[in-house]
Amino acid sequence: MTFPGGTSVSRLAVYSGAACADGLEGGTPHLHTASTEAYVVVGGRGALQTLDVNGLRETELSAGSTVWFTPGTIHRAVNHGDLQVVVVMSNAGLPEAGDAVMTFPPEIVADAERYRAAAALPDGDSAEIEAAVARRRDLAVEGFLRLADAARAGDPAPLQRLYDSALALVRPKAAAWRGIWERTVAQETARTAGILDALDRGDGAHLLESALMESPAEERWGMCGHLRAHDVAHPVVHAPSSAPSSAPSSAPSSAPSSAPSSAQSG
Repeated sequence: MTFPGGTSVSRLAVYSGAACADGLEGGTPHLHTASTEAYVVVGGRGALQTLDVNGLRETELSAGSTVWFTPGTIHRAVNHGDLQVVVVMSNAGLPEAGDAVMTFPPEIVADAERYRAAAALPDGDSAEIEAAVARRRDLAVEGFLRLADAARAGDPAPLQRLYDSALALVRPKAAAWRGIWERTVAQETARTAGILDALDRGDGAHLLESALMESPAEERWGMCGHLRAHDVAHPVVHAPSSAPSSAPSSAPSSAPSSAPSSAQSG
């Protein structure tokens, strides 16, 4: 069984240090093509810059702030001081499978090979990965600032072109994503429907299948910051009457690996 509702959860320490071209510290602007993302701020200060068909917006973030944004909303986390966030993503597995598209300049996003090269992270040591993360962030900020300037000028065409390019990038993956979705979100929804039917009949057999599940944190380089992600597709199952077991649940074997990826959310 996956995390409740077929979602995923991670803890995000938004990048700080070297500033971008506009003098701000923070993460890589990007959008999701199929998934909704939520931020629950647990510490520090910052802002969320967003751009969609309704225009450019900046939302202040501090401990207790809770915001979420739907597919197509470009978002950029800005760090004003130790910004710490719990990220909840719908459609667990899809962001890791490439649902996120970064806002590189249009000539890169329109070319699948150039996009993949710009988004990829090396297999080298931490310093090499950190340098690559900074390069792709700066490239995405460059594209984001162009989009923001166009939005301020009342020109929607660059944003539409980004959406068209994002669609072209992810369209070949849609069939595989459906399989992930069916084994997570759809399966969880069907399971709840079955439980409601059972309760209506006075059948509580599912209560005898109760169990505690746990997913240890895994350190990753995310788009917006350092991630402590959790593999919600393969939890440790603590059976009620036995010692904890590390056997995988019935979640799909095609779940994403824990290796760093250019498509991580957050």
